[in-house]
Amino acid sequence: MSAEGSGIIRIFAGSTGRSFATKMCEYLGVPLGDSKTIRFSDNNIFVRINETIRDKDVYLVQPIGEDPNNEFVELLFWLDAFKRASANSVTAIIPFFGYAKGDKKDEPRVSIRARVCADCIEVAGADRVITMDLHSPQVQGFFRKPLDHLYARTLLCEYVKRAGLIDDDTVVVSPDGGFAKNARAFADELGVPVAIGDKVRTGHDENAKIMTVIGDVEGKNCLIVDDFTISGGTLVDVANALKAKGAKRIFCTLTHMMLKEEGLKRIEASPIEFIVATDTVRCPFEGRTDKIRIISAAPLFAETVRRIHDRRGIGELLAHIPEDVLAQSFTRQLSFAD
Repeated sequence: MSAEGSGIIRIFAGSTGRSFATKMCEYLGVPLGDSKTIRFSDNNIFVRINETIRDKDVYLVQPIGEDPNNEFVELLFWLDAFKRASANSVTAIIPFFGYAKGDKKDEPRVSIRARVCADCIEVAGADRVITMDLHSPQVQGFFRKPLDHLYARTLLCEYVKRAGLIDDDTVVVSPDGGFAKNARAFADELGVPVAIGDKVRTGHDENAKIMTVIGDVEGKNCLIVDDFTISGGTLVDVANALKAKGAKRIFCTLTHMMLKEEGLKRIEASPIEFIVATDTVRCPFEGRTDKIRIISAAPLFAETVRRIHDRRGIGELLAHIPEDVLAQSFTRQLSFAD
């Protein structure tokens, strides 16, 4: 696919964004920009652009999830380097913005971390930010520069439909009341009802307890939807609660696969048949287990970049994802459920 518009699209990648950026470049038919990240023995980070980008519109890919502190600082260095190299504009593509969880001051003497990050990204030189499924959507308001907020919902819904997982016995399940609005959007797109888990969290950790499930799930195939998981605890608790109430099959969709090793063990020992997630964060378990399926959000980000670059809107794209975007998103995951 060509990348016509106001000049050639120049996509660069931070140290943890290279795989995602490469997929974007494959979709757009452009080369990945020549750059290098060096980490010294004292853990200092050095970044260098190895080609001229004077008066170019630059798009930098760097998720903030695997190693958020270092990834975030590296992102700031890249933004500064592009501005100092006289780029016409710099767009920060942050597929997963981990600090979006820190969206409020809900107790004394704590930082509003997402606001601090937004201020730093703007000061460092970002003219625009593109991200996906912020844990707290209101974080968009922390940025004074334009922010394009993409959703994985349509990608994930299209996958489960093509996988033959949706029928008259399917119910979408929200793990808690906080995600219920998003779960309703999933259910509306799939044409199925909703159930909600009653979750209690007592501290600032990754542990929560599912008390019960509200809704009719007996004899149903349940699709649990959430934006991400780290420990897998909530998903497994919801799955166990669903089984206790008579659910048949249980699947799960996530936008960001942040699962750790202990979490994978929980998932493998649980009633969850498999999890479908996007590649906004590198998944070390892909190919290691049949319970993890990864589809790519990179083509959707790439098409978003093309339309922004060509000075076109993206509303229609988010409402109706083109077939060529879907085809490349599912390239490695078309071995649908038996």
